[in-house]
Amino acid sequence: MKLSISKTQLSRIARAGLALAVLAGMVWAQEQSVPQKQGAVRYIITDLGTLGGPFSEALDVNNNGLVSGVATLTDGTEHAFLWQKGVITDIGTPGLGGSNSAAVTVNERGEAAGPAETTTPDPNGEDFCRFGTHLVCLPFLWQNGMMTSFPTLGGNNGAAVPINNRGQVAGVAENSTRDSNCAVPFQVLDFEAVIWGPKPGEIQELHPLVGDSVGQALWINDAGQAVGSSGSCANTLPPPVGVGPHAVLWEKDGSVHDLGNLGGTCLVLCESALLGPFGNTALEINNQGQVVGLSALPGDTTFHAFLWTSETGMQDLGTLPGDVASGAFGINDRGDVVGLSLDASGNPRAFLRQNGVMTDLSTLIPTDSPLLPFFAEIINSREEIVGLGADTSTGNVHGFLATPVHSEVSSDRASVVRGGTSRTKVTLSENARKQVQRPLRFRRLGFGLVGPQ
Repeated sequence: MKLSISKTQLSRIARAGLALAVLAGMVWAQEQSVPQKQGAVRYIITDLGTLGGPFSEALDVNNNGLVSGVATLTDGTEHAFLWQKGVITDIGTPGLGGSNSAAVTVNERGEAAGPAETTTPDPNGEDFCRFGTHLVCLPFLWQNGMMTSFPTLGGNNGAAVPINNRGQVAGVAENSTRDSNCAVPFQVLDFEAVIWGPKPGEIQELHPLVGDSVGQALWINDAGQAVGSSGSCANTLPPPVGVGPHAVLWEKDGSVHDLGNLGGTCLVLCESALLGPFGNTALEINNQGQVVGLSALPGDTTFHAFLWTSETGMQDLGTLPGDVASGAFGINDRGDVVGLSLDASGNPRAFLRQNGVMTDLSTLIPTDSPLLPFFAEIINSREEIVGLGADTSTGNVHGFLATPVHSEVSSDRASVVRGGTSRTKVTLSENARKQVQRPLRFRRLGFGLVGPQ
């Protein structure tokens, strides 16, 4: 699966610093699929739709098939949503009073977490959550139909990212330290990794590595172990970007450990015109203590997906054939990994890695699928995958749910979901092009995005 873009569009992307904005004005071509082994897992793709606008992004799926994400309304604002069994529900109204929000994660109890705007202008002019409004943005917990905010560390803004099944929420919160070296435009205050809960109003600061001044927690497992990145405000970008020079693991007692890297240091913010900002960042940890993320390679010019375990350390997972960069964004308790692989022009493909083999997700879906997936974000223990795909009829970008169908279960059903062999072209609509240029990945982006200023 390849994307074609012009030099003019590449120039716009470089200025925006958004790797995935290569989708702007793209023409999508599905290449002939690679033959799959008998008994391999195939997937049925479901388009999750939107809240009336052209865009949606699926960010998480729990083991009950409940999906969380963000979608546009007819007026262009973005709201947190939950989706299950064909029904999409806006949980961003009334939210915290502001116009924009995103449900980054959802746990088994149906509790969701993420960032949401208030109606208060940021006193420092910050645009912390990258909605473009410069309003104060706070971390939230949504439960039983109500959204409540979490405290910060004395600053104005924060962002919740993952919520575990104990009700603990990890993320980032500003403190009151002003820092003139911050790399993000408009960022004034330092920020730290935190865990909120499970008691209401409870906040625990997770200190960065010795010598670092900022940090961010981008995932937490049910044991209370959190992962993310550590660095300085000059080389670390908080969510929704979520990159830093040191991939780290915080144990449940708060102690922090450097997970190492694949040869790149990114002590000065790593950034590519085509691939955007990147670094050494841990993006998810499962309940077995296995960590995935992305890490810079020697020379700090590109990055690869990694898998870290306490026994083996950090392992390079490589890329799909012909690509030059990759990031691993999700891992379930079985050790299945999903993520994104990019070629030298920044063109993305979603991947699924099972039993040590990385496969292009588009080769595992029916030829008549409503969406062509290009970004796999999360995989749950039922092997369900959520992410981003291009609508084959309108060219809009929508969130998808990929549901596995094992060929040994039904030979008739398996024949329906053999890999595609035809070529399908999709041109993104003007609305979709504009939306893709907005910040993606309100959880653990890992690269991409400072966003057009």
